[in-house]
Amino acid sequence: MNRLGFLLARSLRREAPLRAASIAPEALLARFAGQNIALVGNARGLARAAHGASIDLAQTVIRINRAPMPSPVSHGARTDVLALATSLDAKALDRLNPELTLWMSHKRKRLPWHVVKRPGFYLHPLPAYEALKRRLKAPPTTGLMLIDLLARSEAAHVTLYGFDFFASQSLSGRRRADQTPHDFAAEAAFVRNLIATDARFTLKHHPA
Repeated sequence: MNRLGFLLARSLRREAPLRAASIAPEALLARFAGQNIALVGNARGLARAAHGASIDLAQTVIRINRAPMPSPVSHGARTDVLALATSLDAKALDRLNPELTLWMSHKRKRLPWHVVKRPGFYLHPLPAYEALKRRLKAPPTTGLMLIDLLARSEAAHVTLYGFDFFASQSLSGRRRADQTPHDFAAEAAFVRNLIATDARFTLKHHPA
């Protein structure tokens, strides 16, 4: 797909051409199979922890949105996969240089061309987003969409860092939980249930 074709597909909300530019969901899940994965959320409390070395030891490090990394001591330094549901300029994306760039948002009109044209671009299917939204009775966060995606993979182990369900707010902004459309209590319950039923998942705690 060239830039003009992309702009037409995006403006006219033509899902099929956008999907054609994406790696297949099956290929993405295969990339995670057998991997020890660190999924790094953006909770502020993570900046007061010292999980960086453990994060960088994972076979695959996944970060979210603008991927704030205030210190390698707390956050590590690698980014193998970046999952986006917000804008990130091309220079910032090039600095992170992920192998895979996932567009998780259902808002296709926000999808930038510099994301689509990167090798390893993935477009998260709308039905997966809608199913999770119905389950939570609220729009899911990017982090929870990734957790749900990884639960459907054959990853060997997934360690969650920087997830406190907005107890310490986010490094990416100043909004409070009640200023977002998400239901963080429902998301916390989702993760608790997943950890209780799927031994592959671990949640690392940090100061709130």
